[in-house]
Amino acid sequence: MLTTQVTYDELATLMKRGAGVTVDPRELERASDTPFGILGLDSLGLLGIVGELENQYGRSLPPDSERCRTPQEFLDLVNSTLKAGA
Repeated sequence: MLTTQVTYDELATLMKRGAGVTVDPRELERASDTPFGILGLDSLGLLGIVGELENQYGRSLPPDSERCRTPQEFLDLVNSTLKAGA
């Protein structure tokens, strides 16, 4: 059964798999307001993560998803979208 919540662990895995950016999930959570660029993730990498999540959950995410600047902003938007569609 799929959950309707993306975690920092999952985001860290997606960052590694989709963009080659290695970040510890606990550090990602502590640095949740740090811009993705500082963490080493560019807009193309974030777009890949959005596509992966859309495939995984079988629904489209808002266009703003790929414009999120921080992990917290991204997870808030993605999780609220998934909850609304659950």
